[in-house]
Amino acid sequence: MNSINLNISFEQYSGIDELIEKDQLLCKQAEQALATSYSPYSKFRVGTAIRLASGEIILGSNQENLAYPSGLCAERVALFAIGAKYPDAVIESMAITAQTDHFEILKPVTSCGGCLQVMIEFERKQGRPIEVIFYCLNGEILKVPSVKSLLPFAFAEDRLER
Repeated sequence: MNSINLNISFEQYSGIDELIEKDQLLCKQAEQALATSYSPYSKFRVGTAIRLASGEIILGSNQENLAYPSGLCAERVALFAIGAKYPDAVIESMAITAQTDHFEILKPVTSCGGCLQVMIEFERKQGRPIEVIFYCLNGEILKVPSVKSLLPFAFAEDRLER
C-alpha cells in the first residue's frame, strides 16, 4: 500500500482591491452577470465571467427550472455558450460570484462537481490551465491557477478520444 497526499495551491485575498486590474474587471463582470440570473425558487443568484485569450469576456448566470434538475449553473451556461459560439477559443480565466437576499454570503462560493467536470474538460481540450477566481462580494477571494487542482480525480478516459 502507498499513502499519497495531494496539496493544492491557491491565493487568498481579503478584497477585490488586492487583485490586479484585469482580475478586478473580471470579478465586476461576474457581479453584473448576477442581474440575468433566473432563480425564482432558490433566490440564490450566481454569476460567472470568463475572459478569453482574445480579451473578450463572456458572461453566464444560473438558470433554474421548476422541474429540478432541469436548470443549469452559471459556469456551465457561460462555458457552453463559448463552446457553441467560439469552439476554438482559449479560456484564460473565470470569475464566479453569488448573492442572495436571504442572508449575507461571507465566504466565496465554489463550483459544484458537475461544473468542475465541465471546466476540466475545457482545460483539457485547450491544453492549458484555466485560472479560477471565487469572488465573495465585499469579502474574501480565492484564486486557483488551474481547474485540475480543484478536481484532481476528474473523469478522464483517453480511449474515448480515439
